[in-house]
Amino acid sequence: MTTRAPRRDALENRAGILAAARIALSADPYASVDVIARSAGLSRRTLYGHFDDREALIRELISSGAQRFNAIAAEVADSDARVALARLAARLWHEAAHVQVAAALALDEAHVQHTADALAPLRRTVAALARRGQDEEVFRTDLAAPTLARLIEEVARTVISRTDASSAGAADLAVRTVLSIAGLSWRESDALLVAHPDIVATAAHGATVPATDTTARSTAREATE
Repeated sequence: MTTRAPRRDALENRAGILAAARIALSADPYASVDVIARSAGLSRRTLYGHFDDREALIRELISSGAQRFNAIAAEVADSDARVALARLAARLWHEAAHVQVAAALALDEAHVQHTADALAPLRRTVAALARRGQDEEVFRTDLAAPTLARLIEEVARTVISRTDASSAGAADLAVRTVLSIAGLSWRESDALLVAHPDIVATAAHGATVPATDTTARSTAREATE
């Protein structure tokens, strides 16, 4: 039996639901299926035609977000492990800052295993950087490379979920925190970022919420009232 490809309008509806969910969850992490459906301009019944329940929708959001994070990890190719880790942290912050609440949902305990599985390529990149940095003697060596990589992951998770992306210096703090965990002193981190100003510039740019997102979030808030 030949499997029929999804119709174009069905694909557009699904994409619209995911986009509306990101906006609605950014306005209210507890946004209901009804609110998300209304934000997408669809009925609750149509939404359930694409997702079994709210949890399935959130898992799909995590998976689609993970694809973007994994793509970022694949693009970082600096020869210096310190620069590569800083750039990776900056670019991930740039991505996560736009959808911080959704990112926090992905990193909470209820979804941690699904998130870990979806981010497997990114996690392999971090593990490889930890090993390379230790081999180059620029990262701390008091911990085994897998332990250091896991520590970097956990700290990054905390920074994303608990730091206000719109606050002054948040992007710089995120990058410096990751470098500190890797074993760099504040002076070493400062020298690295001064030598590569584009790294923090990229991260800081990601903390600015586009005007279109602000408008959409206002719409989502109105739908909940």
